[in-house]
Amino acid sequence: MSLPCILAGAALAGLSGVPALLAGRVSDRAQWVSAALSVAGSLLGLAGVALALTGPAEGAARSAWLGAAMGLDALSAFFLAPVFLVSGLGAVYGLGYWPQSEQPHTGRGLRLFFGLLTAAMVLVVVARNSVLFLVAWEVMALSAFFLIAAEEEEPGARQAAWVYLVATHIGTAALMAMFLLLRAASGTFAWEPLEPGLIGGAQAAALFLLALVGFGMKAGVMPFHFWLPSAHAWAPSHVSALLSGVMIKMGLYGILRMAGYLPLPSLAWGAGLVVAGGVAGVMGIAAAGAQADLKRLLAYSSIENVGIMLAGIGLALLGRALGHPVWIVLGLGGALLHLLNHSLFKPLLFFSAGALLRATGTRRLDELGGLARALPVTAAGFLAGAWAGSALPGLNGFVGELLLYLGFFHAALGGAAVPALLAALAAAALALTGALALATFARAFGTIFLGTPRSGRAPALHAIGPAMKGVLLLLAGLCAAVAAAPWALAPALDRAIAAWSDGPPGGLPALVSVAPLWAVGWAALGIWTAAAGLLALLWRRPANRPATAMVGTWDCGYAAATSPRLQYTASSGGDGLAGLFGWAIARTAHRPARADAFPGPARLALVLEERLLSAVLWPFFLRWADRFMRLRVLQQGQAHIYLVYILVMFVLGIAWAVLGAGGGP
Repeated sequence: MSLPCILAGAALAGLSGVPALLAGRVSDRAQWVSAALSVAGSLLGLAGVALALTGPAEGAARSAWLGAAMGLDALSAFFLAPVFLVSGLGAVYGLGYWPQSEQPHTGRGLRLFFGLLTAAMVLVVVARNSVLFLVAWEVMALSAFFLIAAEEEEPGARQAAWVYLVATHIGTAALMAMFLLLRAASGTFAWEPLEPGLIGGAQAAALFLLALVGFGMKAGVMPFHFWLPSAHAWAPSHVSALLSGVMIKMGLYGILRMAGYLPLPSLAWGAGLVVAGGVAGVMGIAAAGAQADLKRLLAYSSIENVGIMLAGIGLALLGRALGHPVWIVLGLGGALLHLLNHSLFKPLLFFSAGALLRATGTRRLDELGGLARALPVTAAGFLAGAWAGSALPGLNGFVGELLLYLGFFHAALGGAAVPALLAALAAAALALTGALALATFARAFGTIFLGTPRSGRAPALHAIGPAMKGVLLLLAGLCAAVAAAPWALAPALDRAIAAWSDGPPGGLPALVSVAPLWAVGWAALGIWTAAAGLLALLWRRPANRPATAMVGTWDCGYAAATSPRLQYTASSGGDGLAGLFGWAIARTAHRPARADAFPGPARLALVLEERLLSAVLWPFFLRWADRFMRLRVLQQGQAHIYLVYILVMFVLGIAWAVLGAGGGP
């Protein structure tokens, strides 16, 4: 019953945008109907996920339509949980953030493609046929393109959408090549494990590399991340939450699934993923710390978290290659748990960013400040997301990374020389990533919610509706719940790990036997109790304190000590990180020219950019774009010319088929 429930939920989500299309352009009532359908689909899908993770395992469910095949196992179900959860919450959040009455030109299309994106991601995860997978993958790509370009009147949104579309189709080309190689090796389009000895080592390596390029492009793995910061920054905030919290995980799902389908992996595969994950984690969060745009900061933080998960998958591959089941359990268990945690705290951060954008009209950190008192729910939601994103004890971000630390420690202490060295370096990179994440989010929270407005004027705040506040509080509660009871997820993680490793659950150690999940939960409860006691003590302390005369301190003659000009800005705070990571972050200062002896007012502008993106990737793509512009001569705009092109390609295809068959019938 779990697969029918999931498919029914996907159908409801996919159709959720239809009522808005049939209604007027300013009808909020139709938007409520669309949100209700989306929530109903999410609840039905989550029920199917719960059945799949707790009930008997299901095999592939065949469909007679076009010979397609779909299947569901615990690994698929684990990836489906964030799809339905974030999609349903995003639809509710959109009621307050993107109301139809305020967005008559974009609201209906946004809801249509929001639902289609959800349904397509469900099909991507349950597909067991290459053709069905590619169809669902393309629907997902096109839906995301239209969602990123929702504010099409903005040049930045249009550019971000087109860059994403080019990137995703580069990845799709690699996936098509991968599936063709699979078809040549297995004789079928079914996407299933390959029998040992069916392909050689060179073919397996080619398949793995194509999967890494094709799926890594969607996941935003460095250096395939060039589309991600702009796309997540320009998309509406609830769309950004779905893209960052869920869609990029489809790339990780593909890498993980293909690695599981291939025969015994090479040691180089796992080592390569560990190195790539460690580098992406450090460089991603270093770039995040240099951003002055809140949503670009969160986008780069997603690149960091993708690197963390990729390193965990690499550790699991090392465990399979070398026969270490504990590495598999801790590596894959940590990656999957961090994937789930990231699907909770990153949407929470993007939803908080959307609330700030709606309240203040800006996402520039240098224009914000002192908002904690005016926006307490948003401040609390952002603080919870930042706490979890920094992997601090007490919230869910800590738990997944703890499993990865344990896995790397096991590999460093009990493995051969090369895996031990890699594991030690990965653990150090993970620690550095956590420290940089803490500095980045502390800077962001302090700049936004503490002090006074950095622009020198208090922004005109707009009300945030109950739908948006409710979503923030619910996600913060889920982050706390996972931290308090991580052991409750252990059985589902054990089943997902067993499904990937193609072995019975008894063949691998249980997660609770190699990780202190019970102790982590009790520690989180202890932290909350201590924090609540401290807050209560601070709350009561002023009432018992005797009255004292309040006098000003010596201020060296600066009477306006709270002037915005005396505060740190986001740019000055990020400059410190840029100085530490000059090899990754380019620092450019635009100083005013000294024109005469009595110059007028001037500003010092500090621009921080990611070197890999600005100095390597963009120049490379611009050079090739200039070369491809020469092919515009083929675009004549005349139908008969295009018919000639089609005829030529048809003749060439027939000739290739005849010559390939040796000229026979």
